[in-house]
Amino acid sequence: MSIIYGKRVRLRSAERSDLEKFVEWINDPEVTAGLTLFLPMSSVDEDKWFETVMQKSQEEKPLVIDMKDGDDWRLIGNSSFFDFDWVARTAEVGIMIGEKTIWNQGYGTEVMTLLLRHGFATLNLNRIYLRVYAENKRAIRTYEKADFVHEGRMRQAVYKHGAYSDVLFMSVLREEWDARIKEN
Repeated sequence: MSIIYGKRVRLRSAERSDLEKFVEWINDPEVTAGLTLFLPMSSVDEDKWFETVMQKSQEEKPLVIDMKDGDDWRLIGNSSFFDFDWVARTAEVGIMIGEKTIWNQGYGTEVMTLLLRHGFATLNLNRIYLRVYAENKRAIRTYEKADFVHEGRMRQAVYKHGAYSDVLFMSVLREEWDARIKEN
């Protein structure tokens, strides 16, 4: 896969050299508050994850998120498509912006928009969905700005840090994406 460029970010294939930063982020409670991760991870664990994920098909491999930083690029997170249903043409999408210094600056929205473009235009998906914890207001706002539609709620569906949380489902359909592209 070639690199996917946006205005301020790019999505590229993950490299082993990215893992050190990933381990830093997935051991930061602020970063993982909205993720399913809840236990500390070692670099050995991350290495095993990387070996496993690199055996998957190209469309399921993680995409690293880099932001433009002067004349160079800086690693700020990762994303991926997973749980593909090739008959229904659906997949789930996930994102982690680990670089907290750039939170609330629209990078997540830009990345989600790039992922939608990639999912519909390149992977020929018909529906792209995600799950998000109901209390993760920043993420929900990001997904709404990228035109995700609320589909439903699973009540007390996850247990994390001593409390149950609702999980929201959100999605974008190809026809909604096509209409958005025609408007712009």
